[in-house]
Order: sequence, then C-alpha cells, then structure tokens
Amino acid sequence: MGNQRIHQAGVTTIVDIVAGGAGLARGGLLLIIMLVVLVGCTREAMLSDHLDANRPSLYVPTSEDDRVITFEIGAGTPARDISEKLASAGLIHDAELFEAYVRSIGRAHELKAGTFLLRSTMTPIEIAEALLAEHATGVSVTIREGWRLEQVADALALDGIVPGEDYRRTAQMPDLDALGEIAPSNSATAPKVDPPSCCDVKIDRWPFLDARPQGASLEGFLFPATYQLPAAEPTADELIARQLDAFAARIMPIYRKAVSDGANPPELYRALIMASLVEREAVVADERPTIAGVLHNRLENRMLLEIDATVQYAMGYQPDSGQWWKTPVFLEEYQGVLSPYNTYLHRDLPPGPIASPGEDSFRAVLYPEQHDFLYYVAIGDGSGGHIFAKTFSEHLQNVQRYMNR
Repeated sequence: MGNQRIHQAGVTTIVDIVAGGAGLARGGLLLIIMLVVLVGCTREAMLSDHLDANRPSLYVPTSEDDRVITFEIGAGTPARDISEKLASAGLIHDAELFEAYVRSIGRAHELKAGTFLLRSTMTPIEIAEALLAEHATGVSVTIREGWRLEQVADALALDGIVPGEDYRRTAQMPDLDALGEIAPSNSATAPKVDPPSCCDVKIDRWPFLDARPQGASLEGFLFPATYQLPAAEPTADELIARQLDAFAARIMPIYRKAVSDGANPPELYRALIMASLVEREAVVADERPTIAGVLHNRLENRMLLEIDATVQYAMGYQPDSGQWWKTPVFLEEYQGVLSPYNTYLHRDLPPGPIASPGEDSFRAVLYPEQHDFLYYVAIGDGSGGHIFAKTFSEHLQNVQRYMNR
C-alpha cells in the first residue's frame, strides 16, 4: 500500500499519523481554548490592576480645549476598540483605563452606537456616561460647575447646539408647567419617577423650586453635568428640564440626608446660595469645607461676608475682556458697585445664588469644617490655595505676605 510506506529516518508511518490525527486535532483545539481562556483571565486581571492603580485619573479631563469633537461608534464595536479610538481622538489619556472602568461597572457591552458630540474637557467618567446614555444618537452638552446661567447661555450659543438666547430666557423666566411636560431623561442624573396615569393628579416634579423667592430665576438649580439631548433640534427647555431632574436626583438626597443626620442645615435656598459662593471661591477642592466654615462663622458673628465673587456677579459682563468675571479687579472698585449682591456693602447672604454649584460644594455647606477662622486670602503662588486666619491682625499679616507675591 503506497500510503503505508515506512520512512527510513524514523519509524513513524503515515498510517500512524492518520490514525493519530483526530486525537492530535482534539488536543490542539483544547490547547487553543485553554490559551484563549488564560489570556482573557490575564487581561481582565491586568485591567483590574490598572484601574486600581489609576482610578483618580478617571476624574481628570484630557485638556482645557473646549471645542466640540464629533465621535462615531459603529454598531457592534467592542469596548477595547472604542477606548483606543477615544484615545486617538484626544478625548481620553488612557485607553486601558477607560476600558477597565466600563468593564468594572459591568457595562462594557452597553456602549451605544451612534454619533456623539464630546469634548476633551470631559472626564473619562463623563464620557462613559455620555456613551452609555439611552439615546445614543443624541448630542452631548457639558455644563461646568461654577458657571452663571448667562455663561452657560453664551457657551451654548457658541457651540451652536442649543439656542443660547432661548436658554437664557427660559432660565430667567421659566414656565414650569411647560418644562414639566418634557419627559425625564434616562440618564444616571435623572430621578426615577413613575409617570402619572391618565386620571392621576399632575405630579409636582420639582417641589424644591418652591424655595425660590417669587420671580427668581433658576440660577443655582441648573445642575452642572454632562447631558445627552436628542440629535434632532435639541431645545433649551429639554436641557433645563434635565438639569432640574439632575438637581432632584443628585442634590436633594444630600440635603435630605443632612436633615436626617441632624446636621441642622440652612434652609434649602440659603444652602444653595452658600454653595454657589463656595463653588466660586474654592479653587482647591479640599478647601471647600474650610471656606464653608468661614462663611458660617462670619454669618454667626453678623460680619460682612466680603466675598469677591458676589461683587463680580453684580458687575456682570465685561465687554473689554468678553468675560462675566472682571480681571483684574481692585478692592477700591467694590464701593461703587451698588447692588444687593455686593457683600462688601450688605450684610448676610446675597439675594440668590451666583452660579451653579456641584455636589462637593453643596455638601461642604451642609457639613462645614468646624474651626475659628474668620478670614482667608489667596496664597498667590498659582495653586489657587488660601491661607486662613482667626483674627483681623493675623489676616492683615497674611495679606502683606501673600498679596504682594
């Protein structure tokens, strides 16, 4: 038999090879499967370790460039490829960290296909939230902490996503009945509210707005976050409704917990005003509770707050610089700013919030640091930090030391 000849160099015959072929194939397939499983387990472990070592970077944006970047995701694109594409587009620093994060929350397979408008000023977590949103073909809009509503309106007009003038008008003179008709978003910032039946009484969607003085704007209640809006002609009303939903979902639980904890927080609107002051004054995140403590102490002592940011709010838009905050500004100018927001002239809090505070600033007001400080001044070394003082004479020494740097 021709196929059964023996090779002289070895004693293995073709018959032996054929006979053992099936077993060899099964063994090879098993080996391949084991290798794939081993590689998969090793990669999962590597990603987990990478996440543990670099978790703080999830809260750091790639750059300060606020230009909108159009980002496309095709149907069925795996998380690994999406992560690498985000890194190539300059939207994130670390592809493996982004992939590790979405896997750690069990949603790597839920990243949506579609077109997204993103920014490199968004953190990796904010980008993940945008890509996981229910309406994946929508557009992403980021509202920054510490912005006043007019700043938000200007930024929206510049991006051309939402009409800025519509946003300004609605935020300053809201029609709450019309806003309440807009369906809640499905994002993580939206409260989970069961829709009313045909015969139910209309749900009061944002009862916390009753804390506003009559005729007040929505300043302070417009929660700063990243929102996903419908791609087809997104409206200012839709964005504002989502911001109010986010306030209900993110801020109100913090306030209710402070009440239940016996923290004796200020009334909601006063707390919101104070949080907006902390948001504008604190540059270093760890100083928020300390600055909140200074505000509490000065209020208890019936002192003028003398918060620069409140005067800046009263001074308004600066045509020369095209900004809503005057830079540089001098103390002598404050005496000429005749406004209830000038806390160098009027005691107690200003009549309303001066910006949109985030959760950390709001929490700092509810749980301020307990201390005897009554004054602070910027260190002036570029860090944004402050030096605190208990007495006026100590404060003057700090001013002499740090303001002339």
